[in-house]
Amino acid sequence: MSSNTDISPTEVAARLRDGDEDLYVLDVRNEDEYEEWNIDGSHNVPVYDQLSGGNTLGLEHSLDDVPEDAEVATVCVAGVVSQRAAQVLRNNGYDAKSMRGGMRGWAMVYQAYDVPDVDGVTQIVRPGTGCLSYVVQDGDEALVVDPGQHVQVYQNLAESRDLEIVAVADTHAHADHISGGRDLAAAEDVPYYLHEKDARELDRYTAVEDGDEIAVGERDVDVLFTPGHTRGSISFRVGDAALTGDTLFVRSVGRPDLEGGSDVAREGATLLFDSLDRLADLPDGTVALPGHFSDEEMRPLAATIGELEANNGLFGVDTKSEFVDTILEDLPDTPANYNRIKRVNTGKEQATAEAETLELGPNNCASN
Repeated sequence: MSSNTDISPTEVAARLRDGDEDLYVLDVRNEDEYEEWNIDGSHNVPVYDQLSGGNTLGLEHSLDDVPEDAEVATVCVAGVVSQRAAQVLRNNGYDAKSMRGGMRGWAMVYQAYDVPDVDGVTQIVRPGTGCLSYVVQDGDEALVVDPGQHVQVYQNLAESRDLEIVAVADTHAHADHISGGRDLAAAEDVPYYLHEKDARELDRYTAVEDGDEIAVGERDVDVLFTPGHTRGSISFRVGDAALTGDTLFVRSVGRPDLEGGSDVAREGATLLFDSLDRLADLPDGTVALPGHFSDEEMRPLAATIGELEANNGLFGVDTKSEFVDTILEDLPDTPANYNRIKRVNTGKEQATAEAETLELGPNNCASN
């Protein structure tokens, strides 16, 4: 339910996407939480604890930095303390609204972009998590790749375009977000595709391997086995594009260390080199469509294989051994709750009501 004192995360995302300079996003969370995960372009006044205790002085003393002619959207963790912040601003003459659901609500925003020069592919962006998923269509049929857990998003998109979802697939067993793959496939009564090496203890999936094809209308989507990020990572060749999952990003590659210790990570990095080499063999004009983004502002996020090779050679090094050493020396912090998320996505643990909160936070699936 909306009111004149709150604003939806979807509206905030849309206005920021459109470059609306009249919207000023004011995040009142503590500085460490803000630095770890925030809305791009927002501003931080770390007064969360003070506001929680009823003390408004810290915020009032910080209002000189807030433009008086802007509409202010206040943000907190779950949208409660931000309501108090918005009221303080309104009491001081500002047009202020609280963003509903806080950063938890922000993580549920999805935005759709049709990919230019790639027929029938739509990129679904989650600005709050850095996750990208895809709808591949031909005629009135659609394949959904790497869906998030909010499956209604994909069903609504399909309905709005008069599409029938005929298949769902994951490029790998994700470690950063709960997959909606099985739930969406079950809801639509269609196959859910995954490589068997990533299926672990799942019993509701259809195994695919290198060279397989998934039919969507009159189009065949080709399966490429590209392990490294996980043992069962795959990519999908869709006409002049490749959905590269977490194997290849626009400015980085997938990290190989989320499935075990140092020996497993080294093996993964070695496999990743070979997988990148395989992707590099695709025609230079092939559009790479990754599974994640970081701070890139391009929408939809896409680059050709030729562009990626020209910019960083996919590898950035000359030999496989150098690549492996470089990857293992430059790994960022692991994604929050990645072990539990991985357990849910491989059938070792049932998703519960708290599943939505497991994936909150920054995305750290890239190698650097």
